[in-house]
Amino acid sequence: MSGYIGRIPVRNIWLLMLYASDLYRTHGRRMAGVEESVDRVADLVAEILIPAVRHRMRYRLGSTYKRKTANLSRIRGKIDHIRTARQQLLTRGLVACGFFDLDVDRPRNRFVRSALEKLSPLVTKESLRHDCRNLVNALRMLGVVGPCPTKAELSADRLARHDVADREMLDAAKLVMDLVLPTEQAGDRLLPMPYREETWVRLLFERAVGGFYRVALSPGEWQVSTGTKLNWAISSSSAGARALIPQMKTDIILESVLSTRRIIIDTKFNEIAVQGHYRERTFRSEYLYQIYAYLMSQTGRGDPLADSAAGLLLHPSIGETIDEAIKVQGHVIRFATVDLAADAVSIRQRLLELIDEWPL
Repeated sequence: MSGYIGRIPVRNIWLLMLYASDLYRTHGRRMAGVEESVDRVADLVAEILIPAVRHRMRYRLGSTYKRKTANLSRIRGKIDHIRTARQQLLTRGLVACGFFDLDVDRPRNRFVRSALEKLSPLVTKESLRHDCRNLVNALRMLGVVGPCPTKAELSADRLARHDVADREMLDAAKLVMDLVLPTEQAGDRLLPMPYREETWVRLLFERAVGGFYRVALSPGEWQVSTGTKLNWAISSSSAGARALIPQMKTDIILESVLSTRRIIIDTKFNEIAVQGHYRERTFRSEYLYQIYAYLMSQTGRGDPLADSAAGLLLHPSIGETIDEAIKVQGHVIRFATVDLAADAVSIRQRLLELIDEWPL
């Protein structure tokens, strides 16, 4: 696996996608040491996806009822009298029927088959490549022959309670489809680069950091929450003010049960420092105000962890490491970067250092 997305190695984009995936949340502990061989991410996903698909095929592949029409020699469902008379089917001993029948060619199964097709050239082991091709052929023989579904079609095929067994298979398939990324190497197709989509990469970085800490930190010592809404300590307001006050929603909150620490992490995907009016470089003021509001709005409300909480503004960087901190009104605010051009082991170590080694 080679190439770059912007200035970030593709292997590190793969690493972020792995950390951000639902598959890593459920199987991350099985992937211990993946940072030492990021090139094998596709193999690790294949080793989960292939058995999951085989299991579903062995115990009835998920199907749905689909309306069908056919000319039959015996009545099934409802008779289409007009078509039967128009085509004079009775003279041939046939009846036009409309009925519902179980069909495995549903969006989720087509999505999994497409993921196996995409996964085959990505894996490094010939045995896994062989298994992928065999499963694709087996699914086609069962009737999963339609094209890869759109996002809208896949989201409409929702998992019900009795479809829980499909979740692992779909989580792995979704990660496979994410791993199929364009690079900036020469080719015969022109595609937009994902790193230029600011929202895409920002959400990826945020989800990756949260997903990493969920798996890497001991659940007996740390509690990890993402997308937590904070309430303003409003004592009184005018009639329409509460409906207009913006919500505060944090990216990641880490709470240590043993050391009674709370760290509020706000992830960004741009340079941590910019050129100032009177200085060569300065931290972004709007981000500092934001993390300050997260911290100070929760103090003095009977929560000891909130009274001593720390804030971390975490940015990616390329070939640069910044780690500075200030203490404001009893709260430490840290400005730090993660070098996404470094090797995967260094990225993991850096994320852990940001929690273990706290300044001031």
